[in-house]
Amino acid sequence: MVNDPRELGVRANAIRHRNLIMLNRAGLGHTGGDLSAADILTTLYFSILNIDPKAPAKPDRDRFILSKGHCAGVLYTTLAEAGFIPLNELDTFMQPLSRLNGHPNRNKVPGVETNTGALGHGLPVAIGAALAAKLDDAVWRTFVLTGDGELQEGSNWEAAMAAAHYKLDNLVLIIDRNRLQQGDATERTMHLEPLGDKWRAFGWSVQEVDGHDHALLLNTFRNVPFEPGKPSCVIAHTHKGQGVSFMRDRAEWHHRVPSKDELTVALDELGENGHGSTL
Repeated sequence: MVNDPRELGVRANAIRHRNLIMLNRAGLGHTGGDLSAADILTTLYFSILNIDPKAPAKPDRDRFILSKGHCAGVLYTTLAEAGFIPLNELDTFMQPLSRLNGHPNRNKVPGVETNTGALGHGLPVAIGAALAAKLDDAVWRTFVLTGDGELQEGSNWEAAMAAAHYKLDNLVLIIDRNRLQQGDATERTMHLEPLGDKWRAFGWSVQEVDGHDHALLLNTFRNVPFEPGKPSCVIAHTHKGQGVSFMRDRAEWHHRVPSKDELTVALDELGENGHGSTL
């Protein structure tokens, strides 16, 4: 387990390096959402989750579900950095016969808990997992990451009621609140605020954090459940395209990937912490 927030920053930067190189080679992917979630996944996989890359299906592992499955790229690069899959397999992303598809597949990729991609499904599945743990008196926990635009799906709010009804304090929802979705800002597409109050009204315990501050993320995740008998909701305020100036807070980078020239500039901005990743 990594306890130093600075070390988590180095690892997150390495994940961003590998992610951008992978997306450039594939010519496909979701750059902005991958970069906004990199610090959250780094903190979970290297400091919080009870997981073992050598035994990815051990029964008492914590479960992580990436509900915003279109951002499979950041999940694959995190799993590779954590040792679940070989680093060089990232070169096959989105290629014919590769198991690294555009959306994660639990039957093919070690460490993937459930197939995701159709938005609004991850939280309901996570509630089923958390409820199963309660019924078995098991100690493992379930973490699920959704996009903020994904909360426009009604299935999330049915799930929110169920989680509170069953008092699932072994469930942690993390919202990647980057305020952009495909094409425009979330608040111009379908108004979400006051987001924290809505989750509280559904019976959840809520905390809001800077989703790029590893010290804050560490402290927050280490203190779940926030209240006994209630599911925990972390609203992580992030920036789409975090780490690269010309991608940050730009809606067009939801579904764009960097050209060769853009990649060179982006990697230069990210600095020297590529952990051996090369063009």
